[in-house]
Amino acid sequence: MIGLNFVYAVAGIVMVIYAALALRDRSNPKRFGNAAFWGLLAVSLLAGDHLEDVGNGILVIALVAIAAFGGLGRGPEPDTVAERAAAAHRNGDRLFLLALVIPVVALGGTLGFKWIPAIVDPKQVTLVSLTLGVLIALAAGYLWLRPPARQPLDDGRRLIESIGWAAILPQMLASLGAVFAAAGMGAVVGHLFSAVIPDGSLVAAVLVYALGMAGFTMMMGNAFAAFPVMAGAIGLPLLVHQYHGNPAVIAAIGMLAGFCGTLMTPLAANFNIVPAAILELKDRNAVIKAQVGTALPLLAVNCALIYLLAFR
Repeated sequence: MIGLNFVYAVAGIVMVIYAALALRDRSNPKRFGNAAFWGLLAVSLLAGDHLEDVGNGILVIALVAIAAFGGLGRGPEPDTVAERAAAAHRNGDRLFLLALVIPVVALGGTLGFKWIPAIVDPKQVTLVSLTLGVLIALAAGYLWLRPPARQPLDDGRRLIESIGWAAILPQMLASLGAVFAAAGMGAVVGHLFSAVIPDGSLVAAVLVYALGMAGFTMMMGNAFAAFPVMAGAIGLPLLVHQYHGNPAVIAAIGMLAGFCGTLMTPLAANFNIVPAAILELKDRNAVIKAQVGTALPLLAVNCALIYLLAFR
């Protein structure tokens, strides 16, 4: 049965290729650091199950050390601006069809594989379908555009080098959230918040829950990491058990409140720092500054929606 091992294998092979290409790039003075970083990430993806906890912990420390001591860097960009402009002019808006292949296959696979569950693990059907979508889009691009065999790999490697260590920040932060939840941090946070929530005040409990989701997301960079903490601290013990709120509404809108925090933190690197790096913006926080004016009103609306919808 196809499951996460397939996804990890595809991602790991890609990282092996990026590490090899980085090592061969003599124009980049930090090619050894890049090769080591992506190579270690490939080891984690391909053999993480066999390294056990200590081995994976050492691997993560090595990744952090490479990034912290400035081991990652970009080489000079190849002078292909004219070629890319000509290709874009030649193919026009049809290029977006390749991008659409990925969500179409992901959606189709998510719905279709449920009818044949013996092929794909039902719990991982979306991730498997998304991976298949990427592979099919890559194959379609080769057949249609007929680029040199290495071009997609070289461009992918340059893109991920421009992102750097931020490419793995979401995974690390999500893991941190799981560690916090397993350590009982939700109970500790709940005890601290109980001192500021007046007894019997539903409004205060809703505000602390929603604002806490946004705040912890800003600190942890990931609403999925913040959710188990705030759900264990406020969501379940107060809003659900004490005030008898609808758990589906509290969970769903609470996540939306967390996503408001995502818009306002550099730790959500894949949303806020990566676009700035790809667009080569002078201000690395330009994306965040543009989003704050939207995030704060949305957060207020989410607070109101929890209060109005979850306790009817």
